[in-house]
Amino acid sequence: MRMLINVPETVVADGLRGLAAAHPELRVDIENRVVVRGDAPVAGQVALVSGGGSGHEPLHAGFVGPGMLSGACPGEVFTSPVPDQMVRAAAAVDSGAGVLFVVKNYTGDVLNFDMAAELAEDEGVQIAKVLVNDDVAVTDSLYTAGRRGTGATLFVEKIAGAAAEEGAPLERVESIAREVNARSRSFGVALTAVTTPAKGSPTFDLPAGELELGIGIHGEPGRERRAMMTSREIADFTVDTLLEDLKPSSPVLLLVNGMGATPLLELYGFNAEVHRVLGERGVPVARTLVGNYVTSLDMAGCSVSICAMDEDLLRLWDAPVRTPALRWGR
Repeated sequence: MRMLINVPETVVADGLRGLAAAHPELRVDIENRVVVRGDAPVAGQVALVSGGGSGHEPLHAGFVGPGMLSGACPGEVFTSPVPDQMVRAAAAVDSGAGVLFVVKNYTGDVLNFDMAAELAEDEGVQIAKVLVNDDVAVTDSLYTAGRRGTGATLFVEKIAGAAAEEGAPLERVESIAREVNARSRSFGVALTAVTTPAKGSPTFDLPAGELELGIGIHGEPGRERRAMMTSREIADFTVDTLLEDLKPSSPVLLLVNGMGATPLLELYGFNAEVHRVLGERGVPVARTLVGNYVTSLDMAGCSVSICAMDEDLLRLWDAPVRTPALRWGR
């Protein structure tokens, strides 16, 4: 398998060196694997810290900046960061207003962020936590107990980050983050298997002409395998699965997300089908985001995330953001 790397052992460090070179507005601690916004800590402002295994870029380091995350902790590929990283990040961004940990529901992430919260609080940092568990495909998997955290992590980080940027107190930022998670659902589809740098070959067997419905972002199994389907058929199945679970009564925020190896031409075509199904089901779309945001290295495929919005959440979504991977407004 051909990869644009030096050696597997330095993939994460090399990526962080490149991130630092491209984005001098960030402070990138390559040795300790911590990325923070360059103006941190921001006086009087709640800070948001997230993290997880590398290989899901731009999640999470690509979402560090004004209006979103204050800091991020990249672990090794598909491996949770360690508590020391999280404590360093919390200390670097805490202004005294407290820190919200945004944690995807994977066992290693949950355990390590819990430990980090205790250590940071021992050092005088006020910590709150929100668990993202939006994936409706399966309950319990190779990596987690309960539902997995996937695309809605972006919704939580952006909307809660906007609330923090406005000066909301920690309790309010935490409440908004929990509400966004509760209003969100996601479902992913794999067209090919994922290849990790360490293994150098596909991590699971997905025969040609088949796809996996409900795949996880580490390549965990989904609900079922089927013969290859058209974009229209995948959209019908995916959206109906989401709506069976969420039943939104308000316009939705929509993320049509690539898993890393699906061209934008295909994603935009798939987005058209997703909009068609939502329209047929009577669900209006308030905003749409299309692209590679929560990926799985070289996996071909897609995921769909929706969040039932209200006026305040939509206002926070539209608020200015300036990060490497997400930016709009002034």
